[in-house]
Amino acid sequence: MRIRATVAAVSGALAFSALAVPAAQADDIRPSSADHGFTALTSAKTSKATKAPKIKITKATVNGGKPIVLGTSAKKKVSFSVTASDPSGIGGAAAFIWVGKNMNSGFGFGPDEKGFSCKAANATTTTCKGTITANPKELLNAHATTWKVGVVAVNMEGEELQRDSVAKVKLQRLSKLTANASPEPVKKGKTITVTGKLTRANWETVKYQGYGKQSVKLQFKKKGAKTYKNIKTIKSSANGSLKTTVKATVDGHWRYSFAGTASTPAVVSAADYLDVK
Repeated sequence: MRIRATVAAVSGALAFSALAVPAAQADDIRPSSADHGFTALTSAKTSKATKAPKIKITKATVNGGKPIVLGTSAKKKVSFSVTASDPSGIGGAAAFIWVGKNMNSGFGFGPDEKGFSCKAANATTTTCKGTITANPKELLNAHATTWKVGVVAVNMEGEELQRDSVAKVKLQRLSKLTANASPEPVKKGKTITVTGKLTRANWETVKYQGYGKQSVKLQFKKKGAKTYKNIKTIKSSANGSLKTTVKATVDGHWRYSFAGTASTPAVVSAADYLDVK
């Protein structure tokens, strides 16, 4: 997907404030020939080379600072908020996210054109909000890591400032977890087997694949109780499968719990109720 030029969002804010800025002052984000439709980001240049703008980016967040978790195919629209200030006032500001060694070889997603709004706190400071759409079909699994949050802001004099790294946000591969306790019902004191599987989104195959060699906790909640207790910790097999045995003593719910990793969020399976006779 071609990243929408950041200027599209900035222009929307400028239109809102009844100020027109020439397109030549825009942040320039061009398509690249990279695989999966990624785009290279090229740093914008200040429109007035002889006079650096006094714009200050005071705050920038994407998705409220929480990780962006993506499945195999569904696009996700996440919010951004940018606060900037300038003696002349702020005409508009927008965020974009990217990953890579530098802006020339990095890949990312720019702000959506619709749903963009700005609100002035006073004559010099304004907060702009909007959304960024992330598409997992354009990602490699290696991009499940920490991304940089960049910002472009334009003051009321038409001067532009771009900061390539103002904050950070994680992108993670959605995880799934199952659990099944058997046989059921079971006689008191007999051994039961709890199976399951830990999987996560593979952005390159557009399928869920087993997440192997991960620590997963088996948990139990006695019938009528409010909380689960950790029974044991096991490792998922190479294909993500889980299997362990325990003694059944009372009725209750069995489940697996995965704490997550840097690239994959925590997940808890649905509980499986076991009737002990």
